[in-house]
Parts: sequence; structure tokens; C-alpha cells
Amino acid sequence: MDNVARKRAGLPYCYDDPALMGDQHVYQDVMARYNRTLPTQTAERQQIAREMFAEIGEGCTVETPVHANWGGKHVHLGRGVYINSNVTFVDDEHIHIGDNCLIAPNVVFSTSGHPILPILREHHYVYNLPIHVGANVWIGSGAQIMPGVTIGENSVIGAGSVVTQDIPANVVAFGVPCRVQREIGEQDRQFYYKKRKLDVWE
Repeated sequence: MDNVARKRAGLPYCYDDPALMGDQHVYQDVMARYNRTLPTQTAERQQIAREMFAEIGEGCTVETPVHANWGGKHVHLGRGVYINSNVTFVDDEHIHIGDNCLIAPNVVFSTSGHPILPILREHHYVYNLPIHVGANVWIGSGAQIMPGVTIGENSVIGAGSVVTQDIPANVVAFGVPCRVQREIGEQDRQFYYKKRKLDVWE
């Protein structure tokens, strides 16, 4: 099995195989062009974003700078997604982000990892696994989303978390490693932050 087939199968492969490089730099050039736009150039940003990402729904905002191994070629954004500044997509595999997600600054989505066995790293082996984020998820600043992770809809990932395992829907999760702390429920209808009362239901 060659490296192209191994990559497609999610198996460790040699990342410096010329057959895998393709037009990676072309996509990175598009991303660089996006990062050079001004905040007022909204129409131009929308046009470049459609070139840059695999998919991008209506009403998305992607602040600059944004970073991606493949320039966003393997990143799929639903409708109404907000991505704050300095977010990194290690998009050697596909990254799916659902509708109305909020991604805070400095979040990293990493589909790529290296084997622990030293000799495999010495010979440039890597593996890639896709990431799936459900609709209406909020990921706090500086969180790290690791290869193969799925985060269920409506969940909140606390700032600075390292998400190494799947997180179910409708929960608050945080920590290193990230763990479910509680379900989203009645207290969240009463308080929006710590003991600050929510008044939008009155």
C-alpha cells in the first residue's frame, strides 16, 4: 500500500512523499491573500473564503489571521459560524464545524499526529483523523481539539481545554484532558455567568 492509500485509510504514512504534496501551497496562497484583507473588505473576504474553504455556509465570519496546513481546503463550515482571530486548522484531514458554532481566539483543530514510537517519527510518519463539531457548540479560547474527536451539538468546551476524547451533546466540558463536568440544564436558564442572573426570559 502506497502512502496516498495509507493516508486515505487513516493509517500512518510518510508525510514527505511528493505524491501527497499536490497543490498545498496554492491553497496556502489563497489563505495568505485572505489574511491580507482589511476588516472593511467584507465582500472580498466572502469571495476569498469561498475559494479557501471546502464549504462555507451563509453568515459566517472568519477573523484574521487564520492558519491552516492546507489553507482551509479540508475545512467545512456550516451556516452562521464565527471564528475569532488566530485560529489554526491542521487540516490534513477533514474538519467539520456545524451551524452557529462560536470558536474563540487561539483555538487549534489538529487532525494530525505523530506515532509515539521514535523510529517512526525519525522516518517521517504521521497519521490524520477527521474532527467533527456539532451545531451550536462554543469552544473557549486556547482550546486544543485533537485528531479524531467529535463534539456533540450545543456543548461548551472551556478555555484552555485539551480535547482528546469525544464529548457528548448538551454538556459543559473542560480541563486537561477535557472531561464532562455537567449537563446543560435549568441553572443555565437562570444564570448566564457564575451567579449573574439571566433576565432575557422575564
